Amino acid sequence: MHNKSITDLAEGLRSGEFSSVELTQAFLDRIKRHSSLNCYITVTEDLALQEAKAADDRIAKGDATLLTGIPIAQKDIFCTQGVKTTCGSKMLDNFIAPYNATVVEKFNQAGSVMLGKLNMDEFAMGSSNETSYYGSVRNPWDLNAIPGGSSGGSAAAVAAGLAVCATGTDTGGSIRQPASHCGITGLKPTYGRVSRYGMIAYASSLDQGGPMTHSAEDAAIMLQVMAGFDERDSTSVDLPVPDYRSGLNNSVEGLKIGLPKEFFGDGLSSDVAAVIEAAVNEYRKLGAHIKEVSMPNLKLAIPAYYVIAPAECSANLSRFDGVRYGYRCASPVDLTDLYTRSRGEGFGKEVKRRILMGTYALSAGYYDAYYIKAQKVRRLISEDFKKALSEVDVIMGPVAPSTAFGIGEKIGNPIEMYLSDIYTIAINLAGLPAMSLPVGIVGGKPVGLQIIGNYFAEDRLLNVAHQYQQVTDWHQQSPKGFE
Repeated sequence: MHNKSITDLAEGLRSGEFSSVELTQAFLDRIKRHSSLNCYITVTEDLALQEAKAADDRIAKGDATLLTGIPIAQKDIFCTQGVKTTCGSKMLDNFIAPYNATVVEKFNQAGSVMLGKLNMDEFAMGSSNETSYYGSVRNPWDLNAIPGGSSGGSAAAVAAGLAVCATGTDTGGSIRQPASHCGITGLKPTYGRVSRYGMIAYASSLDQGGPMTHSAEDAAIMLQVMAGFDERDSTSVDLPVPDYRSGLNNSVEGLKIGLPKEFFGDGLSSDVAAVIEAAVNEYRKLGAHIKEVSMPNLKLAIPAYYVIAPAECSANLSRFDGVRYGYRCASPVDLTDLYTRSRGEGFGKEVKRRILMGTYALSAGYYDAYYIKAQKVRRLISEDFKKALSEVDVIMGPVAPSTAFGIGEKIGNPIEMYLSDIYTIAINLAGLPAMSLPVGIVGGKPVGLQIIGNYFAEDRLLNVAHQYQQVTDWHQQSPKGFE
């Protein structure tokens, strides 16, 4: 059952082939059997079985949605009422939220079953899932490799069949990069499409929640629940939500695909480039037209991001001071000691590095030189995308320069680590939607194709990805030992 799609499972539940309690128990058993992957920080076994029982009752009454009774898992960045929400940090190790994030609330209303909370880089800061206070998640395709970050727990759990689907968040590539490394489908919606209310903030102008699934069709089903205006989030956009499944089967004949020449230069593994080219060729066979485009300011995305995101994180994380929120040190001698030791002991190394970088960039005398300049660069990058997307329907390229690297391989070199997001960060700066879908295997590890679309064109992205998945089976492949 763990490899079936949401629609297949929903049909099985309705026909009585199996109950939600049986389905949920099967996933709980797999989670225990594969606990060495370290995908979950918290498994909510009792709650899951209660929700499954309620889902079975709802299905029996004929009041079910496609997600009613389906076991899903939440990234541990979304607040869940009565359940621990750690954000992968010692700072929030004992935090139990008094309310649900909007996204969690919507899945509850749909009747899905929450299996638990998934491991992640601390406060979503990381590209490898090695900065979590709860230890690194292992990639099911190669247990010595990272799953990608920061939604590595979500990606590994879906790839290993420890959840039907999962939520993720993407600030600089944190849905797409782990989706690519674990061979699943991940979608970062347009900024503002999914509510951020109850999602613990890292960089507020960049963070965006989205679905992580096996297929584009499952992503469409999840996004249908997640998307929509939320008056509790001032950045939520009040636009109608289309029916994401209705256009999945539209032909892509005549589709104009842009390939940025800047995506295929130095730094991209030749093996990964070959897989991406093969995937693009599949689209050519389906009748799409390929055109080279240029975005000359893409090379500035990494430095701009690592000014803007740390600046916002330094402000967002200032609330965790040991007084009002978060971990408090033992026996402080005075107020200064309370602040400094609580933050020093509660935050990990990468979080402290980014807080210091952000505080520096925002400090008097440096604000104009760094922060304002980075925002101007951000504008230039957005203009590059607007120009390219005026010439083509979607842009394609790699998600990451290589397949998943080894655990511990880059953790001591922050610059090298930051460059692993080189193809994803610019999309967050522009606020565009983008997704990753599995398109090949190199050295036993998956490779993802990135598809970037225009603002609020998630339906087009899902259609383009679904059409590829109708003629290939990369999204149906499972890592050895997790079939």
